[in-house]
Amino acid sequence: MRAKDERSAAAAAGRLGQDLGVIVAEATTVEPTRRDFLYITTAAMGAVGAGAVAWPLISQMSPDASTLALASTEVDLSALAEGSSMTVKWRGKPVFVRHRTKKEIEEAAATPIAQLPDPQADAQRVKKPEFLVVIGVCTHLGCVPLGQQGDYHGWFCPCHGSHYDTSGRIRKGPAPKNLEVPSYSFIADTKIKIG
Repeated sequence: MRAKDERSAAAAAGRLGQDLGVIVAEATTVEPTRRDFLYITTAAMGAVGAGAVAWPLISQMSPDASTLALASTEVDLSALAEGSSMTVKWRGKPVFVRHRTKKEIEEAAATPIAQLPDPQADAQRVKKPEFLVVIGVCTHLGCVPLGQQGDYHGWFCPCHGSHYDTSGRIRKGPAPKNLEVPSYSFIADTKIKIG
């Protein structure tokens, strides 16, 4: 009886809507069927399958373990005597590590910043004044400069005549920038981690 009353009320509303030119929507609740469940399950399995196919493609784009190993290197400075240098390889580039003397530190600190083509204070280039760490690639054309040479007793690039001081700053020649300081940190008093 109740279903019949609901149908007649809906029919009356439909006729009223037609008479007034208004569309009246009927609210009905539909119970999910077995077919709906199968559609949802199939879509979920398809998404899982797509993820299973995409995962190996995405993971193969990650860097190789040998590449990650080159990302950083540790250097023991305890054997590096004052006034001497060492060259280590990091990311395929030479890195110069110099244990500077007091005289070299004083000269680098006393250099007027206004005289430098690429102005940078010595204190901005070192973490500890006695150790200088720079990438050993000339900023002109990428040559490897020679250490403890040149007019400023730092580095000298014989290819085109760039002279760097004891802080790795360009002082004379065609190089436009100072020798680059890599990201590094002291992990002990005489041990650094580059990268």
